[in-house]
Amino acid sequence: MNTIRSPVCTVVGHVDHGKSSLLDYIRSSNIVKCEAGAITQAIGASLIPLEIIKKICGPLLDSLKIKFTIPGLLFIDTPGHAAFTNLRKRGGNLADIAILVVDINEGFKPQTAEVVEILKQQKTPFIVAANKIDLLPGWNSAKDNILKNISSQGPDTQKRLDTKLYELVGKLHEFGFASERFDRVSDHTKEVAIIPVSSKTGEGIPELLMVLTGLAQKYLESCLKCDINSPAKGTILEVKEEKGLGVALDVIIYDGTLKKDDFIVIGGIKKPIVTKPRALLEPMPLSEIRDKRTRFKQVDEVCAARCIRISAPEIESVVAGMPLMASSKDSLEKTKQETQKLVSEVIIETDKQGIILKADSLGSLEALITVFREKNIKIRKASIGNISKKDVIDAESNYEKDPLKSVVIGFNVKLNDDAKSEKVKVFTNDIIYKLIEDFEKWVEGETKRREAADVEMLVRPCKIKIMPGYVFRQNNPAVVGVEVLEGKIKTNIQLMKNITPLTKVKSIQSEKKNVAEAGKGKQVAISLDKVTVGRQISEGDILYSVIPENDFRKLKELKKYLTEGEIAILKEIAVMMRKENPIWGI
Repeated sequence: MNTIRSPVCTVVGHVDHGKSSLLDYIRSSNIVKCEAGAITQAIGASLIPLEIIKKICGPLLDSLKIKFTIPGLLFIDTPGHAAFTNLRKRGGNLADIAILVVDINEGFKPQTAEVVEILKQQKTPFIVAANKIDLLPGWNSAKDNILKNISSQGPDTQKRLDTKLYELVGKLHEFGFASERFDRVSDHTKEVAIIPVSSKTGEGIPELLMVLTGLAQKYLESCLKCDINSPAKGTILEVKEEKGLGVALDVIIYDGTLKKDDFIVIGGIKKPIVTKPRALLEPMPLSEIRDKRTRFKQVDEVCAARCIRISAPEIESVVAGMPLMASSKDSLEKTKQETQKLVSEVIIETDKQGIILKADSLGSLEALITVFREKNIKIRKASIGNISKKDVIDAESNYEKDPLKSVVIGFNVKLNDDAKSEKVKVFTNDIIYKLIEDFEKWVEGETKRREAADVEMLVRPCKIKIMPGYVFRQNNPAVVGVEVLEGKIKTNIQLMKNITPLTKVKSIQSEKKNVAEAGKGKQVAISLDKVTVGRQISEGDILYSVIPENDFRKLKELKKYLTEGEIAILKEIAVMMRKENPIWGI
């Protein structure tokens, strides 16, 4: 039997921009004060029934002239970083719609940008709550609808608000989203609605809920159909130790019904975990599942969409983000295969070359893989957990073939003490896009360093002139004064006159001291073997370095590391050599 479930709405944004306090106002609860440092430490969920939404919105909801069939909204409050990627199911994000909370005074922060990228990646529709308008200089709060409040502000405050809103519009445009203040949006399928709000005073929250509920009802109804008679499908939000329960799972059920006597199959890193619930604990409506004061009731079954706490044996190794499916005894093997297939679609184990990825949960890993693949970065292995010695050994095996693949990337994980190698570069961060940025910057730097080192191994172009009046010895070896016209003269390089190799530089003296090289503009004395001044070489002669053909080809590829003068000399040498051999250096 098909029914309409509550949309799953995730509240995301930069840390401390007011996500939890926004939900607190709606629930009239006070989660924020329970959190360490008033920052969300765990993923939470709250069910807001439609009756409460209607009560908060008042006549605003009626003005939409929509017949509401959704039973309410299931809100997920997440930590500031991208842990909301745990909200996943096959085919994308478990969240049907998102509220992106941005402090209007601070604007976009790195984690805001990360969240927008992931919403875009996973094609999750969202609206923007431009929070903390009460902190705008000159703002006067009032218990009225937000548009009336805005129009009652002084001209400077209105101008300041508009400036801040259009800064958000500009930022969203950078990510490819058209956006506008909610009352100016003409087409919600093409523009992201921005609602100015204050989670402290409650201003704009009725309008926020109106837009959110209206969008969910109008555009998501077909996605919200679920078969309550089918076995439950869900995602593990969090694994935690609960007093009196032991290890417990907070789970979002997004399809079907979970019964107390069902088998539960949970995806595992190596193999599925099969268990049976001891208890299904459902938070009361408007409760927050992670609030220690939350009241739970034991239920025999729960249908989508709900957040449920499950007490069960043998769940100590469960990882956040893993899929969960209910099963009868008869279909257990089939369910195990189906559940593990969902995991194997994310966890990568190959023998091909590529970097190693590690993340704290299945959802985070999936987001990490997607981002790196979008950048065409090869992945050899991607799995869950801290960076181990084996991960580093696997990465090191790339070093001989490609040192730039001898890399481990860790999102929200630690590097184990025994996991170290001078040949492996390790990056860890709790912002996915910072990992990409750091990795690409490192690759660029390493590539330049290695190419520059390669250039130094090649014979570089050099042009010198034997200065008239500076012949110090005619032969055995000849010692002459030269001016370096271009490039660098080095000891042991061969020199040619026209295209005939003549001699090798045995030593270089500058101001009576031996030196290994001398650059453009320098006048130095050089000793040359196997030549006599007046026979093979003469005063005023121009000599060039002898460049092997292979070196010439490589120098052409790496010419960004040469000076303009050196490039000009390369061309001169090529012209001379091609008179004898037209395809020289090609």
